Formats: sequence, structure tokens, C-alpha cells
Amino acid sequence: MTEQEPVDSETSLKTVEFECPARFRVLKKIATGGMGTVYLAEQLGAEGFSKTAAIKVLRPDFLTRKTNLDLFIGEAKLVADLIHENILQVYQLEQVKGQYFIVMEYVNGKNLIQLLSRLKKNNELIDPEMGAFITSRVCRALHYAHTKRDRSGKLLGIVHRDVTPSNVIIDWGGVVKLMDFGIAKAITMSTPDERKVLMGKWPYMSPEQVRYEGTDARSDVFALGLVMYEVLTGSRIYNVKTREDLVNSMFNYRIRDVRALNANIPEELAKICMKALAFDPNDRFQTAREMGQALEYYMYHDRYGPTNEKLSDYLARLFPEVNRDVIL
Repeated sequence: MTEQEPVDSETSLKTVEFECPARFRVLKKIATGGMGTVYLAEQLGAEGFSKTAAIKVLRPDFLTRKTNLDLFIGEAKLVADLIHENILQVYQLEQVKGQYFIVMEYVNGKNLIQLLSRLKKNNELIDPEMGAFITSRVCRALHYAHTKRDRSGKLLGIVHRDVTPSNVIIDWGGVVKLMDFGIAKAITMSTPDERKVLMGKWPYMSPEQVRYEGTDARSDVFALGLVMYEVLTGSRIYNVKTREDLVNSMFNYRIRDVRALNANIPEELAKICMKALAFDPNDRFQTAREMGQALEYYMYHDRYGPTNEKLSDYLARLFPEVNRDVIL
């Protein structure tokens, strides 16, 4: 899976890769990645009704591989009923002349890759309170997904398996959203056997994942710990490109305490991050909710802690050149 890369805002629409139904109007290309392209669009209706949306299109050559198509369709079906403030909403799965695309919520903001890049450019590290707040909101998203049940009350058994900085986006109002359940697994989905096929990005896999032992909610907690560490320090723990490199780094070297890279991180916050990164799943937070509660206690038990509004103001300071009120 290749991370989505932003497209320059002036990119034209000369290469729209799908036939768009009349009830949608494509406005511009906004990102491209290994499996497809994302466009900004309008969903049109009667009497001039118009709703801003994003359209995620599967690359035509990926249609020839059943596994890719199954994952794409599976993502749409799985996320359709995940209704939560901190999860990117999927509206519809469409198919026109054999071409599949997902209609989903458009978020006007920045993902964590862009946030970290700006911090690096400014030669600064994130405010630890903002890092804790962002992580706590991803915890809320994960807990909701992990405990989601179908209409009959059966636990879906969702594991995201792709918790990475590129899959966490923050809108200009300071709302954090987890997105891209493209390689998630659930009881209801037919996904590749984890004992034979690794799914995810190398730098954000858990020890049990890379050992082909399978994943559960605690694997997402470990991945979020990796993301949290990177957000707080500006440094990726496993900067690797192959399984061999990951195995070597993961099992031959201990993870340095997060405070060794950022001395401004309070000890209580550092303990939360390092607990999420325990190699033995039994030593981690057992649920994303448990991790989120630890973060929220840290942020709010003795003070007026971070909020959406404070995060919004923080983003505005980091990206002063952006007109947050304009989408096009």
C-alpha cells in the first residue's frame, strides 16, 4: 500500500481516470497513491442541491487483481456504518462500466505527514499537549471501530492494520479523523490469511504482525504508539522498506525512551507512549479506550487541557499561508 500523495492545487482535470455519473461533478484532483486517486467533487441533487464530497477511484490496472478489488469494495462496505466524529465517513460505493469508486466525506485540513513536514521545516517539535490530544482522538476512533457490531448485534472484529501518519487527518476546525480502512480486517470480510500475507506499511507494523501471528485490537494500539512517538519526536522508529530490515531493527534494538529525543515531553505522557509500544501485547494497553483514557486523564485531571479549538489555532499558526475558508 502506497501512501496518498497530495496533488498541487493547480493540477488540472485533464487526466480524470473514471467516468463520473451525472449526479457528481469533479472539481479537482487532490491526492494520488498506489491504489488510486482522490478527487474533490460535488454530489448534486434536486433544486440546486450540492454537497461537497471526495471521490476515491481504484486504478484501472488494479481491477485485474481480485484481491485489490475485494479490499476496495470491502473498505466501502465496512466503513459505511462506522458513524463517528473521528472516522472519515463513507457515503456510497459506485460502479460505472466496470470502474469502482467510493464517495466519501471531504476533510479540508492537513494530515499528520504534512503536519510533521511543516514542523521539520520550522525546526520545531510539536507541542506535547497537541500530540497527546491528536493521539487521544485516534484512540476514540479505534475503540469505536474495534467494538462495532452489526445490525444483529454481532461483533464485527475490526482491526484497522494501517494506522499511520498519512491516515490521520485534522480539519481546520481541529477535528481529528482516522481514515483509509482499505486493508482492515473484520469477521465479515474475506481478507488474505495473515499467517501467509502481511498487510500494512512496514514502519507501522506490530511485532506479532511481522511474525505472521495475526493481529487484534492491540496491534492497532502498537501502531498508534509508533505514530504517537513520531508525532512527539519528529522521528520514525522503524525507518525501513523491507520486512528483513524491520525484523532486524525491531528484534535487535530496543526502542529509545521518547524523552531521549524530546526532553520537553512530560514523564506521564512518555509512559503512556512507551506502554503502547510494549513488544508483548499483554503488556500494552489492552484496548484503544484504555490508552485514550490514560491520555485524557493526563490532559485534563488537573487543568483545562487541549480542545478542538486549541488544535485549530495551533494548525493556523503552523500554516499561516492557507486560507482555511476556501476549498478550491
